[in-house]
Amino acid sequence: MSKKSIYGLIIALVIPIGCYLWLKSASDTAVTMPRHYLLDTVVSHVEKGKTIDDSIWHTTKDIRLVNQLGDSVNLYQQSGKIIIADFFFTSCGSICPKLTSNMAKLQQSFTRGGNSRKKVLDTNFIQFISFSVDPDRDSVPVIREYANKMGVASDNWWLLTGNRDSIYNFIFQELRLDKFSDEPVSPDFVHTSRFVLIDKNMHVRGYYKGLDSASLLKLAKDVGYIMLEKDKKKKSEIFQKIVDLSWLWLIIAVLVGGFVYHFSSTRQKN
Repeated sequence: MSKKSIYGLIIALVIPIGCYLWLKSASDTAVTMPRHYLLDTVVSHVEKGKTIDDSIWHTTKDIRLVNQLGDSVNLYQQSGKIIIADFFFTSCGSICPKLTSNMAKLQQSFTRGGNSRKKVLDTNFIQFISFSVDPDRDSVPVIREYANKMGVASDNWWLLTGNRDSIYNFIFQELRLDKFSDEPVSPDFVHTSRFVLIDKNMHVRGYYKGLDSASLLKLAKDVGYIMLEKDKKKKSEIFQKIVDLSWLWLIIAVLVGGFVYHFSSTRQKN
């Protein structure tokens, strides 16, 4: 076989293999999505002779409370939206005002409109929720006054009060705030700086330090990632069509065959 034929075969092999390795590398170095936190169970099933484990993540249950406008609202009214939650009480003289201020900054960061003076809150994909941990004293008029004082925009931000047991059960049973906190969270009185990120499927996707700017920046980025998140199965099917080895070997076979035929014909003519 001539040198040209050898070079042709090398090119025929290198190009598709190089493309495959590039795609594989791009997949491995892709953006890491915010993890899921609360695993309920793992279900196994057999597909094409292989055992596949599916993680069943905890779905946050619904809760009905009253917001600062006096409206009875349900968490599931925001189904399909990303939720950022924190915890406060109006008589707090330490961290709560700062937490509320930081939540307001987050809210303002998710605005739309080119003119800064005419920007409006984008209520289509995100909802902010602040749960009172002292609901016996934080009545609707009290949290309304607090909201007005702190400049809370009610378009997509609820300050919620209601039954104390319901709120505390939600915090510890549904959000499990005490399980992923560097700071102690008392079941008698929740006083924490944690922010919680809940995705569109009501799955907890992150816990953040509400007084730490770096942690809040990560929270904002994670919201962006979840907005772009697609169904895993659809994503994997598309990627499989691209990098499936059967396609790779088919391309190699066609190119090698083409080069062999071309150079064989050339030699016969000569």
